Amino acid sequence: MTPLWTHIEADAATQGRSSHAWQAYGVSIDTRTLQQGDLFVALKAARDGHDFVAQAAKLGAAAAVVTHRPADVPSDFPLLIVDDVLQGLIDLGMAARARTEARVIGVTGSVGKTSTKEMLKAVLEQQGKTHASVASYNNHWGVPLTLARMPQDTAYAIIEMGMNHPGEIAPLSKMARPHVGLVTKIAAAHIEAFDDIFGIALEKASIIDGLEANGVAVFNANTETFSTMQRYADRMTLQAYGDGQSNRIVEINVRDGKLYVTALITEQTVSFSLQTVGQHFALNAVGALVALHAAGADLGQGARDMVRWHPVKGRGQTHQIKFAGQDVVLIDDSYNANPASMEASLNVLSQTPAQRRLAILGDMKELGETSKEAHRAISDLPAMADISAVVTIGQDITALHSALGAKAIAHFDTAQACCEQLSGLIEQGDCILVKASLSTGLGSVVEALLASDYEKSD
Repeated sequence: MTPLWTHIEADAATQGRSSHAWQAYGVSIDTRTLQQGDLFVALKAARDGHDFVAQAAKLGAAAAVVTHRPADVPSDFPLLIVDDVLQGLIDLGMAARARTEARVIGVTGSVGKTSTKEMLKAVLEQQGKTHASVASYNNHWGVPLTLARMPQDTAYAIIEMGMNHPGEIAPLSKMARPHVGLVTKIAAAHIEAFDDIFGIALEKASIIDGLEANGVAVFNANTETFSTMQRYADRMTLQAYGDGQSNRIVEINVRDGKLYVTALITEQTVSFSLQTVGQHFALNAVGALVALHAAGADLGQGARDMVRWHPVKGRGQTHQIKFAGQDVVLIDDSYNANPASMEASLNVLSQTPAQRRLAILGDMKELGETSKEAHRAISDLPAMADISAVVTIGQDITALHSALGAKAIAHFDTAQACCEQLSGLIEQGDCILVKASLSTGLGSVVEALLASDYEKSD
């Protein structure tokens, strides 16, 4: 097996100095997931990674990137000594990007970027060696880590980029140097750090600042901010997708728990199917196929292979389960939430056949001064008419609880308090949606529902 990094290559990339010869086959920042032969990068976050170098050595790490040798690390364990560990990781990532001929697609947006990234991965890996961001590793350390892990012989790379504040996307894009910059739907996520949603749109559109020469911007047009983004990209090749665009959905049908979609993409009619009933995923797939085509991959094969994708944990994954003796369907969308994704998920619930439709909803975070009104406004969504009962968890979402009247059957301050009362909330034949921002902790509600034997269907 060809090593991912040798000490010679890493020393040159970082301008650091290795204490011993070494070669690594992966890159890790966490000893809990470190594999034998990995290069351990001792980043400083909640804990200083230098405190875990000795443990990494015992677990079989090939070497560690550090600023100094910790006192408890054996003298014969190889270290790559640099002035700054995060900058060392960035340097490794940029060197990995420079040495590959991969076609790179950068993905950002407020809603759907992770699902779209996973769609691209599912279809492109059928056409060549494909490398993609793990989970949501999309920030100032996640992007360089993803790049540093990229093998030199990669054919396609999909790099997800996220942000919490202005000025974060463009530097990430300049590291990744994508050939295609894909921006999914814009919504009021992380709005407390911006003046308005148009500021969010400009930040997301800045992914094009890092595009390679002759790069292509691919923007979701189904947003009020599209004209702002369009002006930002006025000197770029722009492929828009959405209603009324040259790249758009022509027909969509739901049968047997799947979506069957016909779309027009770059003047070609293509058909594909998705293993979900969430119709918002269909437009994500169109954006993925537009980006795939712009990256030089085969559009027809990509459409045929789209059925290989399915929602991942916490992002719309569906389970048939038995809980407290009741047969129910669980839609796990507990990983993230903002007003746009909340509306999309409630639409899925409202269209799912069930004896009763139950929404367990938690706070949407980082909405600033608009938060309470944004939560109350959920009660006005058309989908709410087809939802039988709502359980709310958190603080600002009390505004929704008050607005719903009798439909709001329970409120809890914490997810743990909800878990303790779940058996009294669930009825035979329920379809249950669990949706909230990750920090609300509704993943524990999902875990409690899945605690007994169940049959997974996704």
